[in-house]
Amino acid sequence: MPRYLRVLAPATLLAATLVALIIGLSIGGAADERALADPGAIVRFGLPVSRTLVNVSMAGLIGSVVMAVWALAGLNPASHASGTRTHAPASRGGGEPPAETRTAMDLAAASAAVLTVASAATILFTYVDVSGLAFSPDAQFGAGLAQFVTEIELGRLWLLELLLAAVTTVMAFAIRGRRLTLLVLLAALVSTLPLAQQGHAAGASGHGLAVNALLVHLIGAAVWLGGLLTLVFVARVVDRQRLAVLTARYSTLALFAFIGVLASGVVSAWMRIGSVDALFGTGYGQLVVLKTAALLALGVFGAVQRSRLIPRIASGATRAFAWFVVAELAVMGIASGVAGALGRTATPVALEPARDQGGRISPAEWLTGDPLPPELTAGSYLTEWKFDLAWVLVCVFGVALYLAGVLRLARRGDRWPIGRTVAWILGLLLLFYTTNGALNAYEQYLFSVHMLGHMMLTMLIPLVLVLGAPITLALRAVERRTDGSWGGREWIMWAIATPYSKIITHPAVAAVVFSGSLWVFYFTPIARWAAEEHLGHQWMIIHFLISGYLFSLSMIGVDPVPYRFPYPLRLVTLFATMASHAFFGVTLMTGDGLLLADWYGAMGRTWGATPLEDQNTGGGIAWGIGELPTLALALVVAVQWSRSDAKEQKRKDRAADRSGDAELEAYNAMLAKTAARDERAAHR
Repeated sequence: MPRYLRVLAPATLLAATLVALIIGLSIGGAADERALADPGAIVRFGLPVSRTLVNVSMAGLIGSVVMAVWALAGLNPASHASGTRTHAPASRGGGEPPAETRTAMDLAAASAAVLTVASAATILFTYVDVSGLAFSPDAQFGAGLAQFVTEIELGRLWLLELLLAAVTTVMAFAIRGRRLTLLVLLAALVSTLPLAQQGHAAGASGHGLAVNALLVHLIGAAVWLGGLLTLVFVARVVDRQRLAVLTARYSTLALFAFIGVLASGVVSAWMRIGSVDALFGTGYGQLVVLKTAALLALGVFGAVQRSRLIPRIASGATRAFAWFVVAELAVMGIASGVAGALGRTATPVALEPARDQGGRISPAEWLTGDPLPPELTAGSYLTEWKFDLAWVLVCVFGVALYLAGVLRLARRGDRWPIGRTVAWILGLLLLFYTTNGALNAYEQYLFSVHMLGHMMLTMLIPLVLVLGAPITLALRAVERRTDGSWGGREWIMWAIATPYSKIITHPAVAAVVFSGSLWVFYFTPIARWAAEEHLGHQWMIIHFLISGYLFSLSMIGVDPVPYRFPYPLRLVTLFATMASHAFFGVTLMTGDGLLLADWYGAMGRTWGATPLEDQNTGGGIAWGIGELPTLALALVVAVQWSRSDAKEQKRKDRAADRSGDAELEAYNAMLAKTAARDERAAHR
């Protein structure tokens, strides 16, 4: 590779980002001097510059760690020595990672350090901007800054971002092992949460949708941009054949990232623009058009890279690859700079709770940020929708990857049961409806609808998904890697064999978590956290899905787990969990105290049942409707038990045919010998 690539590529990225940012600030009006409380040119330009550096360094961090985890080699075994120029000895217990992985993790550590510094600078600029105070080293300025980062939500989020970045920096410098790199990746992904939350004020209209869309956008852009930067630095320590392999793997990641970034960008932009006229008639809309054009251009870059460039790398077209990457990073810089300008530009649509004619905000909007939906009727379950982009993409990608696995098996001549495919798609369709349909639209306002969604997430959806056997499909369809890296198959095999997996998939543990989650969730402050905080609500969905999936997997799953109960004990476990659910439902049905009274009881509803009556209905759903999936589980267990006995009997019959009933004859001979011995003893 050309020696100048390591310098030219990141320099081009930063230069394009800075130029696009300055032009974007001018188009959007954020660079203009303010009529009131102008913080000065240093802050007007310094704040968006530091904020954009946060985004770019975040991309370098996440993209490099994702590449290290999924695309690059771990410990460098001798059989992989031809893939890199710099090799390290391998050992059974550990060793030095190969040069490609060390390079990626060095980039991650450097990016995390820049993220930390940029976050600190952003805190300072943001405080000066919102307080109207000039920077000063005196005690009064310091006290105000301390109050900003401890008492004001925006300041607290930036302080949290700073702390997460600092912790991730230390981890990225210290960790080089393959498995522990997952911790660095987890810390890097968690550090995106404060950025997503501050991108849309809590209580503002559409807060949940906006936060999830921005989170998808941040992670997708980070993988896309950071992965390409990683290729630039890794290219100097690998040969052409290895670079072609790594570029192909990055291209797959970039495809998913492009879909996520484009979809989330459209959703976020439409929430803030509101009309086609504002798209071209406002500075914010013009910046959206520029960013969209840059993203579409990057999509063309990706298509060319995948179809034409990758096959040519192995044959020696490295110089063409270098200039292609420089051009692609320039366009990425333009998109990043415009994105930074958008963050400082006033939106055509005010992201505030709607007010009535008297200027008042309804209680429901004060609590949830969204207007109270119309009265719930039977038809509402089909007509009312509240889309959540993150869960839409989860369902779409889940179906696409599953079908890709089935098609790969079919091309190989292997069969995959159609029933499993139908079960998986049905489960994801149910998940799509639960997280985007009427259950999502009404669950914040009606406890009964919330409980119906809970039963779907923890009982019905996991049951259907488990029947799809996704782990078995992945182990059969995903190719085994032989270059020292870990792909989907290797990570799945490792996850199944971990001690943690053996614990959480044990039927007793899964049953306790499955049934105990009801009591712990609704009778502790966790329920309030899930109702009031967007992050808590997302945690609730994920927890109920996983706990239900693990329980169903331990009862009826086809996928491999370390241990399963015998069939009789499975039925006993199922009936025990049914009793626990029934007792919980009866407790809610007969209770005279309202759970989260200042939430469900303060929505200002003028239609439907009273909050307490609605809660009692929710208890009936937990007891009655919630037991139906458990009965279905019991039926499946009984069928599997019967089939297992039939298979065992057929096995014995085949063994008897092969041995000429030798086992039966031996058993009869033993009985005859025993009878003769007893008869002799009786004559004595």
